[in-house]
Amino acid sequence: MNAEEARQVDAALRRLGIPGVVAPEDPVHAAGTWRVYDSADPGTRQDITADALAAFVAKFREVNPEPPGKPQSGSTRGFVIPPDEG
Repeated sequence: MNAEEARQVDAALRRLGIPGVVAPEDPVHAAGTWRVYDSADPGTRQDITADALAAFVAKFREVNPEPPGKPQSGSTRGFVIPPDEG
């Protein structure tokens, strides 16, 4: 993810109460790829991006445990308005 996406991920994690520090892989090169870490210290931090994603998905499964429905195939009810041939 880039810096803008990282800002959005950080905000979402905080809103949902999911722990993690969003930071660039290379602290000197902020324009590069960003990840989610367990701490802010670049010397000791561990990448927990996959765990944060799993926690994010789990939060939404708590709200709606059913998978999204299959899209309806076939006809649907509605109106067809012919073009004005005036």
